[in-house]
Amino acid sequence: MAEPTITRIRDCIRSLNYVVSIHAAEELDDDSITILDLENIILTGKIIERQRDAQTREVKCVVRGYTLDERRAETVVKIGPTGKLFVITAYLA
Repeated sequence: MAEPTITRIRDCIRSLNYVVSIHAAEELDDDSITILDLENIILTGKIIERQRDAQTREVKCVVRGYTLDERRAETVVKIGPTGKLFVITAYLA
């Protein structure tokens, strides 16, 4: 599978083709980041790092962008085998 691009990740956000992990939802709540903020982080952000899982070989991307109130934040995402974006975590940077 090809490495995810920011365009592909953004397309998943725009089409609402994504899921948020329980861990990510807890982190969003802890940092007072809303779902709309999460979407904005990805829509305004760029991939700053790619990480490959040693066992599964899946590629995770760290995306840095901004919340709606202009706080810098990051999220870690991957595209699953079905093409759905999976939000692993998110936090203020």
